[in-house]
Amino acid sequence: MRVLHTADWHLGKTLEGRSRLEEQAQFLDELVDIVEREQIDVVLMAGDVFDTVNPPAAAEQLFYESISRLSDKGRRPVAVIAGNHDNPDRLSAATSLAHEQGIILLGLPTIEVQSIYIPKSNETMKLAALPYPSESRLAELLSESNKDILLREKYDEKIRGMFEEMSRHFSPQTVNIAMSHIYVTGGSSTDSERPIEVGGAYTVAGTSLPASASYVALGHLHRPQNVKRANTLARYSGSPLAYSFSESGYAKSVTILDAKPNEEVSMSEVFLSSGKPLVKWKATEGLQQVYQWLDEGRDKTAWIDLEVHLTNALSLEEIHRLRKQHNGFIHIRPIFEASNQEATNRQSQSNIPIDQLFVQFYERQTGGAKPEQELVNLFLDLIHDEKAGV
Repeated sequence: MRVLHTADWHLGKTLEGRSRLEEQAQFLDELVDIVEREQIDVVLMAGDVFDTVNPPAAAEQLFYESISRLSDKGRRPVAVIAGNHDNPDRLSAATSLAHEQGIILLGLPTIEVQSIYIPKSNETMKLAALPYPSESRLAELLSESNKDILLREKYDEKIRGMFEEMSRHFSPQTVNIAMSHIYVTGGSSTDSERPIEVGGAYTVAGTSLPASASYVALGHLHRPQNVKRANTLARYSGSPLAYSFSESGYAKSVTILDAKPNEEVSMSEVFLSSGKPLVKWKATEGLQQVYQWLDEGRDKTAWIDLEVHLTNALSLEEIHRLRKQHNGFIHIRPIFEASNQEATNRQSQSNIPIDQLFVQFYERQTGGAKPEQELVNLFLDLIHDEKAGV
């Protein structure tokens, strides 16, 4: 059977207030094309369907429409688990309706193993699916101690035990897959993930993943990566879109498995083209360099984090002009040239004219920007009025 592994859609997530829903819809269109082109038999979604426990209605509508398309009226099973961003009860609320279309929605942690039959290949998948297992969702106090090391040991022991219990349902005649939304020690994280490890406490060792599974489909980390030191092939498929500038330059993909009972899986990646890239601009030569890049049409469809080196502060008019020429600017961060502030501070303050003291103060407050002469004159007028008792 052919299996597609994806995760961390984060439907409804914004980028500094900018909606990404259109890009997410493009990804889901692309995903439907992939499963049809690659003749996928089963789709596994390893958590964080939504970005919040109370997602916008448009994000929920996009999700349900998309998994319905993926399932192809029940001909292609789809299994979805809750991640740490999802409301487990809300995600699984449509279980009875989804089941009729061959869609499995799992919210709270469970040791129940899903049995998925594929008529085309006459094969059965045993899926040990474990939704995000926090202490509260497990409804269990793992340790009375608040020490991270003790909680980590108890948490790892709990997750290992749950996988061992589910693995008892595996057999040589079935394709045996595990799936969960957890943080495995050693994984490479990004800024866009909400931490679930709580100071290292909610972490799972690679060796605690079920060795009897042919593959472990993981969600949570947004960078596609295999798990090191695991007893079997385990992988984070990554997020379909870049959700922070720390992911700038990452290639996004979904993972495809060719799996047969009692055989090693064959794994490949299908890279994604949907969504806007997140790029960083560093204009060390000032605003003129930025306008040159804009005239060249550089990164026309991207979201941009701009760092521009300046001598004077950017005016609001200049900022509006930049955003008008490219609506993808998310951050515009001025970097001011180093001043001779330290040398100035070593001088005797008593002999420095008041206007120069104001200039020094202004530079300290703005990180190095120099005030316009009009502003200095206004300050001097205020000082004169104060002395005159006006």
